[in-house]
Amino acid sequence: MQMLVRHCLLVFIVLFASSASHASDGRVIDAKSHIGIPNATVTVGNRVVTTDGSGRFHFEEASETTIMARAPGYRAARALVKDTETNGTTIPLTPFIPRALYLTVYGIGSQTLRGSAMALARGGQINALVIDLKGDRGFIPYPTAVSLAHRSGARSLTTIRNLALLASELHRTGIYAIARIVVFKDNPLAEARSDLAVKRGDGSLFRNREGLAWVDPFQAEVRNYNIEIAIEAAQAGFDEIQFDYVRFPDVSQKLRFAQMPTEEMRVQAIDRFLAEARDRLVPYNVFLGVDIFGYVCWNTNDTGIGQQLEHIVKIVDYLSPMVYPSGYKYGIPGCQKPISHPYEIVRDTLENARLRAGISHKRFRPWLQAFRDYAFDRRAFGPFQVSEQIRAADEFGTDGWMLWNPHNRYDGLGLDTLHPQPDR
Repeated sequence: MQMLVRHCLLVFIVLFASSASHASDGRVIDAKSHIGIPNATVTVGNRVVTTDGSGRFHFEEASETTIMARAPGYRAARALVKDTETNGTTIPLTPFIPRALYLTVYGIGSQTLRGSAMALARGGQINALVIDLKGDRGFIPYPTAVSLAHRSGARSLTTIRNLALLASELHRTGIYAIARIVVFKDNPLAEARSDLAVKRGDGSLFRNREGLAWVDPFQAEVRNYNIEIAIEAAQAGFDEIQFDYVRFPDVSQKLRFAQMPTEEMRVQAIDRFLAEARDRLVPYNVFLGVDIFGYVCWNTNDTGIGQQLEHIVKIVDYLSPMVYPSGYKYGIPGCQKPISHPYEIVRDTLENARLRAGISHKRFRPWLQAFRDYAFDRRAFGPFQVSEQIRAADEFGTDGWMLWNPHNRYDGLGLDTLHPQPDR
């Protein structure tokens, strides 16, 4: 009897060990063509691997029952782990090209502005929304559990009553949900915590042309604050986290930071924040994007703000250059009148960035101008200018595009005449 008990116990231990920890193999494939997807990100728990040229992956030990995968140009997906002896786990990813509109903290709460955007979604002209979860003025419009948001005064208005419910509602209508988080331009936090703020030489708070204060990218507490907000968005079900104002202020005056803001140190600070965010978002299989100045695609230095193209592409899934013609006051090679050549500005900037970075077209999703010019002749950007930018992005092969209008008004731009486009 004693021998029988020992035998049963040994069998139980062996079975438990084999089920609790085993190798996991599989393949990530295109759901339409069934061809393997190279360089896809595959996640098991807190561990990440990248697929090989045929879309295959391998984990030495995997006690988890779910494997998640994502790749630019596709929707993220997950699958149950299968026995490696039966060819392992196959994860099909569905091709997807976001065509997005931007909504501020106020726009998402406005029945009129949100309703107008959703009407375009129902018509098939757009299929994604970029929503401020921490906007340009630092306000957080949903009931966050991040304590620093409450202590800083960032929770002064509510336009999103339930973040998870919002994400669920958007998904039910086929909308790809992008959470925009403005990082280092943060007036509430800078005013509440001057020890975290960027300062002038005399020790007073630095304020930009809008009169808004900034926080210091060198400060770990600042970085953690924004990452905690990103984690809440991922937990709520948003498909992508998009960081904006991931940079130092673009001013010529000398400012005071926690460390010396040399070019090397600026680049390291931005890289550190993005890498920390990527690592902490691993369990959620959420895409990570970052907004960059259009000129970052041309400048070989950090543009004085810490954004170095070749560094950033190694960390995030998507690059979103702001290729607004109005933003190129110095022109670009071969185009000295940007405002008159929206197609060329978008096409040439994206191509120059792709050649420099050596990455796929699908790693780009640009911001396009849907607002009146502010730098040249104040011309309105209407259907022609918007459609030319869209044409340039589509022909280049980006993973979609995003339209920026600070007032969230997209009527009169000809979007209702766009033909619904099938995903590639």
